[in-house]
Amino acid sequence: MMNLSEAAAQKIGNMADQHEADGAGVRVMVVGGGCSGLTYDMDFETEAQKGDEIFESHGVKVFVDPMSIVYLEGTTID
Repeated sequence: MMNLSEAAAQKIGNMADQHEADGAGVRVMVVGGGCSGLTYDMDFETEAQKGDEIFESHGVKVFVDPMSIVYLEGTTID
């Protein structure tokens, strides 16, 4: 399971308002690249993809694909 701090959830809500993405959740993913071989990415998301893990934290839906959840399990985004 992943969590967002209250501050992170508020920031995501503010950014969603600015990008006219009201009601959107956030997709958190791990992708290849960077010095360690992995980088982290986030984007607004409105629908789950097949196999996604879906969490809700402070009113924000968080979508994580099956490959990324292995690296993100237990993470708190602040």
